[in-house]
Amino acid sequence: MIVYPAIDLRRGRVVRLVHGDPERETVHGDDPVAVAARWQAAGAQWLHVINLDGALGEATLALDALRAIAALGVPVQFGGGLRSLDDAARALDAGAARVILGTLAVREPDRAGEAVGRFGADAVAVALDARGDRVATHGWQQVSAWTPVDLGRRFAQMGVRHALYTDVSRDGDLSGAAVEATAALARETGLAVIASGGVASLDDIRALRAAGNIAGVVTGQALYTGIFTLEEALAAARA
Repeated sequence: MIVYPAIDLRRGRVVRLVHGDPERETVHGDDPVAVAARWQAAGAQWLHVINLDGALGEATLALDALRAIAALGVPVQFGGGLRSLDDAARALDAGAARVILGTLAVREPDRAGEAVGRFGADAVAVALDARGDRVATHGWQQVSAWTPVDLGRRFAQMGVRHALYTDVSRDGDLSGAAVEATAALARETGLAVIASGGVASLDDIRALRAAGNIAGVVTGQALYTGIFTLEEALAAARA
């Protein structure tokens, strides 16, 4: 199970939001590249980089920050504000190893299949982020009519391989990972699901790993507040 340290970008800084609320922001650094280098030095296999400005509707792709982080050599999973396949192509050209399609794929599900055909299955992930039992879009500020399982099954039929699942009600508040919901989504769809949101302890990582069918876990708040180190998280994911 891969551990993805989260680097959320907003106005050039590394921040964490609670439940995706832009009014509940904590700044954890003014230099995203330095933060990325810190996680690289601690053994990160991947980095999870989200452009919150783009996710929240501002017209920016944060490609300069993406290029600088990707230049460190750690594979980057990148999302936020990718509103077209051309945007996704620009992010991949800037160094992302994988792009996360959220609002675009939820509003136009066929675009996910097109992305797989254009970029390859390993270069594409879909975001199945949920408020309640519905997939959230537009930086989690809106909800769709889809359930994560129903939309995930549709994506899997198109050849999508990777998915990110966030329980928005847990994100950034250290309330515990949604282990059962994440495992159920992986089981019901066959997707390689990455858990995100609420990770509060090494026990959460151990529980996600013990589920047996969860491909990865994104962790941010617990790392930035020092609840555990990345080295400890990596060890828990391997145990």
